[in-house]
Amino acid sequence: MADTRTRKLLVVEDDEGLQRQLKWAYEDYETIIAGSRKEAVEALRLHEPDVVTLDLGLPPDPDGATEGFATLEDIMRMKPDTKVIVASGHGARESALRAVSMGAYDFYQKPVDIDTLGHIVGRAFHLYDIEAENRALATKQATTELGGLVTAADSMQKVCRMIERVASTDVSVMLLGASGTGKELLARGLHDESNRSDRPFVAINCAAIPENLLESELFGYEKGAFTGAAKTTEGKIELAEGGTLFLDEVGDIPLPLQVKLLRFLQERVIERIGGRKTIPVDVRIVCATHQNLEEMIAAGSFREDLWYRVAEVVVRIPSLAERAGDPVLLANFFLQKFAAELKRPLKGFDAAALDAIEKWEWPGNVRELENRVKRSVIMADDRYVSAADMDLEEPEDSQPFNLKQVRENADRHAIKLALARTKNNVSGASKLLGVSRPTLYDLMKQYDIET
Repeated sequence: MADTRTRKLLVVEDDEGLQRQLKWAYEDYETIIAGSRKEAVEALRLHEPDVVTLDLGLPPDPDGATEGFATLEDIMRMKPDTKVIVASGHGARESALRAVSMGAYDFYQKPVDIDTLGHIVGRAFHLYDIEAENRALATKQATTELGGLVTAADSMQKVCRMIERVASTDVSVMLLGASGTGKELLARGLHDESNRSDRPFVAINCAAIPENLLESELFGYEKGAFTGAAKTTEGKIELAEGGTLFLDEVGDIPLPLQVKLLRFLQERVIERIGGRKTIPVDVRIVCATHQNLEEMIAAGSFREDLWYRVAEVVVRIPSLAERAGDPVLLANFFLQKFAAELKRPLKGFDAAALDAIEKWEWPGNVRELENRVKRSVIMADDRYVSAADMDLEEPEDSQPFNLKQVRENADRHAIKLALARTKNNVSGASKLLGVSRPTLYDLMKQYDIET
């Protein structure tokens, strides 16, 4: 048995013979004995045990369960993270349902079998350790990448490093990636890392604005330029003066407007609609799209000369399915966020949900994951979110036929998933993988995996 002497177990039992038997059976733990509700509350305050075994039949109601349930209520109110295992011979089924609904971890019917109860206690400590690690993580400021991006994937960290390197320059940057991969988040991160960070960051989604309004949104207009132009209005380009202009879905800009945008990028001056005065503007341009602009150039729907102006540096953002370990990492991040916002006492995901998250293709990328987790926080009936709560199915996996590649891919994938599940705790990951810490360190070095 592993060394568990620092783990504290509180046994709440009024039978002195059973007290001695349990204390002897659990000598590997720091076992504290309490024979009444008052003693249990005092022991809870003094020792703060991780796990409690609680007999519902306590004095002055040893033949009932009133005092036991009152004790359970006290424990859950004072230290709700404690794992309480309730034991009773009084109306077992009804007592079990009530105890679990009040927050008990498990229920055991008397007479007590020491070995069986010992297994339950061991599982309770194991679960407590996992949840304690999650709580510790939640109390710290989350370690995030550029712009608050949460990732553990090598491919995404390389993207962040690349953006950090170009942030201090004024080159135009093109972010290419599927919808929901975090293009605007990265654009904001680029602005925050630049020497323009104290100036405006102005974003405009070119696909969300009707074609006949997009020009006025970008370049502004003079009073009386068209019907409804009651006053002179600055466009997004002017509003971004000194800062960063983010053109999202730049591939949706119509060809006539591409010509005017190109002129601005070449000369760094604009003319408002209905105006004759040229206005100099100093802005840094960052663009993004999910479309294949090279194919659009070949088809004649996007200007090649504009491409070279807006894509001095091209950054390709991997999809969520290509970011090993990130789905589970992000799912935990969003679960903590939404559980706090919606005031839901959720502990995490069950094993089936974690498997489903790992295997899902995530066609909607991070946006889809965020929406599914938020849905699950609302729908979950249990303290652990299930795959059904997320409305997930497990697709069939396709694997390469080269055995060496299969093994290496499997090793690398399993290590990253284990690190993601254990929040980069190497000891926890090694236990999850069934290898020693030195072996895991060697594998991480072999596959160039960092925490």
